[in-house]
Amino acid sequence: MIDDLDPSSPIGVFDSGVGGLTVVRALMERLPFEHIHYFGDTARVPYGIKSVETISHYTTQIAEFLLEKRVKLLIIACNTMAAVAAGVVRDLSPAPVLDVIEAGATSALAATRSKRIGVIGTPTTINSNAYALAIHRHDPEVRLHSQACALFVPLVEEGWLDHPVTRLTAQDYLRPVLAERVDTLVLGCTHYPLLKPLLQEVAGPEVTLVDSAEAMAEQAAALLAERQLHNPARGRPDYHFWVTDVPLRFQTIGERFLGRTLNNVHVVKW
Repeated sequence: MIDDLDPSSPIGVFDSGVGGLTVVRALMERLPFEHIHYFGDTARVPYGIKSVETISHYTTQIAEFLLEKRVKLLIIACNTMAAVAAGVVRDLSPAPVLDVIEAGATSALAATRSKRIGVIGTPTTINSNAYALAIHRHDPEVRLHSQACALFVPLVEEGWLDHPVTRLTAQDYLRPVLAERVDTLVLGCTHYPLLKPLLQEVAGPEVTLVDSAEAMAEQAAALLAERQLHNPARGRPDYHFWVTDVPLRFQTIGERFLGRTLNNVHVVKW
């Protein structure tokens, strides 16, 4: 039961790969005393090409693994998982569940002045219509303009965060969205916060960027305060990273996303 949650327990965060480490980074900065367990399904990524049934099965498997760690909060840091299986996770979890799509939608609605919002994400996330559904659930009058940006993830993982190729790609992707005079742009993929400075330059100062990682950290902080679940200890927190495979470039990419050394990496074999 939620009433039985221990404030000293860790927060559980999970993703289909390394992208969710941007959420972990934002949590570390916003909630510096909270223990965190992160699960990245690095052996089975990408999820975007898999069926809804398979994604739901994998998502449930990972959520149950983290719940066995007695987490006090579960965060779905993967847009694809959130779009497909957030309801499934909420049904099985005794701990509260947050997801990046709801966090991004809420922040976008708070930021927009004109009710013209743009969303960029992977093709799977955009095609799922999950952001449109989440935003229109709160405000059906919002005009939403979505754009799939398939090349951003490989460019980020290559480390081309301010590369001329990335800049040209961003200009091309954002052109139709900006033509709709949006005043708010949701970065609907956990890889995209690493491109935030470049995307802000391309979008211009009049467009507010909604960083899904920062939005999630704020929502998590609010929930912990509301439920009185903040860790009472003020010591150094424990961070653990669970993965299903350690590919050659995992350490390099992971540390770029996290902004610090990646320690306590454990491999889970299923």
